[in-house]
Amino acid sequence: MICKNIYFCIVDTESSEKVKRIVYFLYQWIIFVPLFLLLTLITALLVMVMAPLFGSKYWGFYPPKWWSRFTCWLTLCRVKTRGHENLDPKQSYVFVANHQGSYDIFLVYGFLNQNVKWMQKASLRKIPFVGFASEKAGHVFVDNSSLAARTASILRAKEQIVDGVSMVIFPEGARTHTGKMRSFKKGAYHIAYDLKLPIVPLTINGSYDVLKRDSFQLSPSKLELIIHKPISTEGVKESDIPQLIEQSWQIIHNDLWEKYK
Repeated sequence: MICKNIYFCIVDTESSEKVKRIVYFLYQWIIFVPLFLLLTLITALLVMVMAPLFGSKYWGFYPPKWWSRFTCWLTLCRVKTRGHENLDPKQSYVFVANHQGSYDIFLVYGFLNQNVKWMQKASLRKIPFVGFASEKAGHVFVDNSSLAARTASILRAKEQIVDGVSMVIFPEGARTHTGKMRSFKKGAYHIAYDLKLPIVPLTINGSYDVLKRDSFQLSPSKLELIIHKPISTEGVKESDIPQLIEQSWQIIHNDLWEKYK
């Protein structure tokens, strides 16, 4: 139907959007939140019980992988991925990604299809059930209180990257406040350099729109994960690390949606 009066078209559109926001607000708090908390508790308990008994390679990855997928689906997000052909499931990598928001973790964990461990902020260890489960799953909590503590965190990370298990690191260090990507820190690149592992840049789009930093209001949106070709560290010297940082930053930035550049 063609709208003959632009004023009524605008009012109609605004009313429709308002109704959608109200409906989704009710869905979020009445349906999504209870189901998410239940799934989180079940996943955490599975990892806490099964990982110590049967190893974290399987039980520290597959339950959280499906928890992450269901979280994205329950949020009514449309997920698109590309670049899986660039990865070898038997190869360990150091993945570096931009950090738009909390849903980066669900997107990567759920849809990368690679067995991964995470480097996480030490404060996440305090989250009931989730923090303890993350420890049993083999994730590494980064302690930045001193140089010795940071070094110990990196050594623990290196211990986890074996037998086809990879590490995911956000080199920005924290979620963006604006959606724009910031500069990268060196930690991930030193790990890749020391272990002679390929670095794989990941571009994340849309997570910022789903859940902004310091907000509790979800907004269903399109999520996109782009897996770039690995960057070899064979033959790389320590003095080349700044160049690796710039190269991977640029690769990730090039595939960001325009509004995030």
